[in-house]
Amino acid sequence: MAKTILRLELPTDPRWVNIAEMNIRDILVDHAFCEQKAASSGISLIVKYPDKTRLVEEMTALVAEEWSHFERVLDELKKRGYELGRNRPDEYVVHLSKHIRKGDKRERQLMDHLLVNALIEARSCERFKLLWKNIKDEELQKFYYELMVSEAGHYVSYVKLAKEYMPKEVVDARLKELLEIEATIIASLEPRPDRMH
Repeated sequence: MAKTILRLELPTDPRWVNIAEMNIRDILVDHAFCEQKAASSGISLIVKYPDKTRLVEEMTALVAEEWSHFERVLDELKKRGYELGRNRPDEYVVHLSKHIRKGDKRERQLMDHLLVNALIEARSCERFKLLWKNIKDEELQKFYYELMVSEAGHYVSYVKLAKEYMPKEVVDARLKELLEIEATIIASLEPRPDRMH
């Protein structure tokens, strides 16, 4: 899936899923905040581009879905007797977001925002697939399978939205650049026991 649908250039370090399974509490906590941030990102796009009708419609649906995912992760934490705890900075997202070009044309900035969000969804999808296929907890296997499918859909939605506002060839070229940047970022980050990315 990673190379075909998601087009990710570099697969996740295989050690990550083993580390994640041994630290599932921290992974679930970080995952909850990732879903919260995904919803917030969608809201920010609506606030910044209220004149883009298709964007507002798509983001409204996406925000609702991401927030429902946040609630579902909270349920998984509660079932296991865990608390949400404190938010942690997401180095991966911070590094990737630096490549959203500032001071450029409004549509070009929007394209970068949408494509960066697409790549975050793609990487999350790839990691959910690893969890689904490798962890022993059957309830979490099912949970991560469902979320994997959803995140793949979000990735596709973000890329399609970018092509609503910029020419297809421009979007494809920028996505290729960002995929290479994303792979470099992933290669530079050590697998951590308390991070989804």
